[in-house]
Amino acid sequence: MAETKPLVLDVDGTFLRTDMLFECFWAGLGRDPLRVLRIAATQFRNPARLKRELAEVAEIRTDLLPVQPDMKTLVDESIAAGREVVLASASDESQVRRLAADHGMSDRIFASDGGVNLKADTKAAALVKTYGEKGFDYAGNEAADLAVWTHAENALIVGQDASLARKLTAEGHSVTEYRDGWTMRDLIRALRPHQWVKNVLLLLPMLAAHTFEIAPLLLVLLGMASFSAAASTIYIVNDLLDLEADRLHPKKKNRPFASGAVPIRVGMVATAILGVVALGIGALLGPAFLGVVVLYMILSLAYSLKLKRMRWVDIATLAGLYTLRVVAGAAASQVVASGFMLVFIFPIFITLGCVKRMTELTLATSDERLPGRGYARTDRGDLLNVSGLGMVGALLIFFLYSMSAQAQTLYPDRWLLWVALIPIAWWMFRMIRLGYFGKQDYDPIVFALRDKRGLGILMITLSLMFYAAGLLPQWFGF
Repeated sequence: MAETKPLVLDVDGTFLRTDMLFECFWAGLGRDPLRVLRIAATQFRNPARLKRELAEVAEIRTDLLPVQPDMKTLVDESIAAGREVVLASASDESQVRRLAADHGMSDRIFASDGGVNLKADTKAAALVKTYGEKGFDYAGNEAADLAVWTHAENALIVGQDASLARKLTAEGHSVTEYRDGWTMRDLIRALRPHQWVKNVLLLLPMLAAHTFEIAPLLLVLLGMASFSAAASTIYIVNDLLDLEADRLHPKKKNRPFASGAVPIRVGMVATAILGVVALGIGALLGPAFLGVVVLYMILSLAYSLKLKRMRWVDIATLAGLYTLRVVAGAAASQVVASGFMLVFIFPIFITLGCVKRMTELTLATSDERLPGRGYARTDRGDLLNVSGLGMVGALLIFFLYSMSAQAQTLYPDRWLLWVALIPIAWWMFRMIRLGYFGKQDYDPIVFALRDKRGLGILMITLSLMFYAAGLLPQWFGF
C-alpha cells in the first residue's frame, strides 16, 4: 500500500516556504558580513561546502521558519497514522536534522554534508539505495526534483509550475498537486509603498525658500521617485537581515519575507532592480543629488547591518536619514537649504526617533530587549527625556532663526513666527505623548502624515508662517 511507504519531502520551497541557504546567507550577513561575503566568493562553485560554512556562521532558528500549510497538514496526518516522514534536502544536514526534530519527523534524514550536494540524481540515488525503486512517495517543487520523482511511487508537486505535473502525468506517474507561490501584490507590499509618503520631506527646502515654480517642483518629484526606489531597496535588505527578529515580533512576523509569502531570491532580484532605478534617476538629477542618494543608501545599509542594534546611535542615524531627504530636496530643486532649517529639523527627527522606540517598547509583549534592538522597557524613561530635549532644542532653534537676517527678509511679520511656536510645541508634545502610551504607528513619520488632528496642527503652523511671509494676503487678497 502506498500509504505504508515512507513520505519523503524536499525542504526548500516544498515543506518550507523559504530556502535555508538564503536564510543562512542573510542571517550570517547580519552577524559577520565580511566573512559571509568571503565564503560566498570562494565557495560559489562548491555548493555543499558553501552551505556548510554558511551554516557555521549563523545557526538559524529552524523552528521559526515558515512552513507550507498543506505540507504541514500532510506531515502531521502521516505521523499520526504511523507513517515514516523523512526530509531529503540539498540544505546542510545540521539544519535539516534540527528541522525534522522541530516537527516530529523521522530521525533519518538525507542532506548535504559539506562534501556532497544532495540534489537531483544524487538525492535520487540515495533514496533508491535506502528504500528501493518505487519504495517511497516524494514531494518536491522544482525541475531538479524530476530525477527523484522518476523513482518514486507517487509524486507530490508543490508550487505553480504546471509543466512538471503534465510531464510526470504523461510518463504515467501518479501526481498530486499542492498550489503555492508568491504574488506581485505581496512583493509590492514588501516594497512598503506607504513609506514613500516620507519623501514629501524633499519639498521642505522649496517651501522654506518660498519657491513655487513648476520646473523645480518637477525635479523634486523625480527626486522623490529616486528616494522611493532607494528606500524600498533598503527596506527589502532590512527585512532579509531581520528575518528571525521579525518572526519573533507580533506584527512583523506577517511581513512577506518573514512569513514566506515572497521567496528571498525574488527579494534579492527586486533589490538589484530598485537600486539601479534609484541611482539612474539620481545621475539624471546631477552629481550633488546622486551623492546624497549614495550616502543615504550607504548609511541605511550600515543602519541595517549594525547601527540599529546600538543604543542612541540608531536614533541619531534615523534622524540623519530623515535630514538627508531634506538635503536631497535642496539638491534636486537647486534651492539653497538654510543651515537654520537643517539644524532645526534634526532635533525634531531625534524626538521622532525616540517616539518610534517608545512605541515599540510600549507595545512589546515582554520586558526583554527588543529583538535586534538595544532597548528594553526600562529605557522608556530615558527615551522620554531625550525626546523632550529634542523638542526644547527644536523650539529654541526656531526662535533663534526668527531673529536671523534671513527671517527678516522672508517674513515681514516676524511676530507670527513666535506665535507659530505654540502649534509646533503642541504637535511635538502630542507625538511624544502618543508614542509613550503606545497609541500610534511603529513609524512616527507615517503616522504623522495620516493623523488628521496632527495634520490640522501642522496646517495651522504653515498658515501662520505663510501669513508672516505675506503669501496668504498675496494669494487670497486678505
